[in-house]
Amino acid sequence: MRQAFVQTLIERAWVDPRIILLTGDLGFTVLEPFRDKFPDRFINVGVAEQNLMGIAAGLALTGRIPVAFSIATFATTRPFEQIRNDIARHRLPVVVVGVGGGVAYSDALFTHHALEDIALMRVLPGLTVLSPADPVETKWATKIALSLGAPVYLRLGKSGEPTLYSKPLPRFQLGKGSVISRGRDCAILATGSITSAVLGASELLKKHHIDATVVSMHTIKPIDGGLIRSLARKHIPLVTVEEHFVIGGLGAAVAECLSEEKATGGLLRIGVGDTFVYYSGSHVYVREKIGLSPEGIALKIRRFLSLS
Repeated sequence: MRQAFVQTLIERAWVDPRIILLTGDLGFTVLEPFRDKFPDRFINVGVAEQNLMGIAAGLALTGRIPVAFSIATFATTRPFEQIRNDIARHRLPVVVVGVGGGVAYSDALFTHHALEDIALMRVLPGLTVLSPADPVETKWATKIALSLGAPVYLRLGKSGEPTLYSKPLPRFQLGKGSVISRGRDCAILATGSITSAVLGASELLKKHHIDATVVSMHTIKPIDGGLIRSLARKHIPLVTVEEHFVIGGLGAAVAECLSEEKATGGLLRIGVGDTFVYYSGSHVYVREKIGLSPEGIALKIRRFLSLS
């Protein structure tokens, strides 16, 4: 995802001189192509995320389109006050990019886990939250984020995410979920890089004669309320899956939509519970330990459907 983001950023920077990239002393193996092509539009502020957002806000006030790049937890928790007061309050066109959403930095322990970033960002008025599932969605999301003229949080994975779409590619629409596969027994709404594991889970469910619709909810805010309500009116069970705390994330956003909908087949929210994650190892290993492997997701869904 990071490579797709930087490639798209470079493409847009060639045609829009207002774009400027800022980083908090990281991502050099990924960001070097942009730095080499646009040395006057690349700023390393050092390990100072609060200053990163303050400088980005100042540049936005001069007519620039700043892109503030950092690890997701450091891009959202440490400078939350600056994002809230300097950027969101004034609706400045700053794109905050958080890489390594969820437990992608799995060997760095909980200090580097971003499991509350969606909750923090979606509560801010006027701030769009994008969480693409793969490199294809990342390219579309980057283009949209740069064109909105308003604050955006773009949540990315770390590296190695598979491409989920085959040609012809669907048109990415802001605020509209992308249906990857269709089924009749339940609908699984996923966001971010965990979507690949959800597709794996859907294949496992087929062995148990469970046919699932899988939707990539690449836009967390504004949420696709129309799609959520239309699925609920079919009386099929809904499942949300996210590499995030179940409190405040995609599942919470979907539950908020359903709270005003009488017809529903039930909702299962799969994510990280009310606990920090203390496991260390590969991303696949940590996902498995917290129940977010394809097998773990499929098992939770099977149990839920047997009770509904």
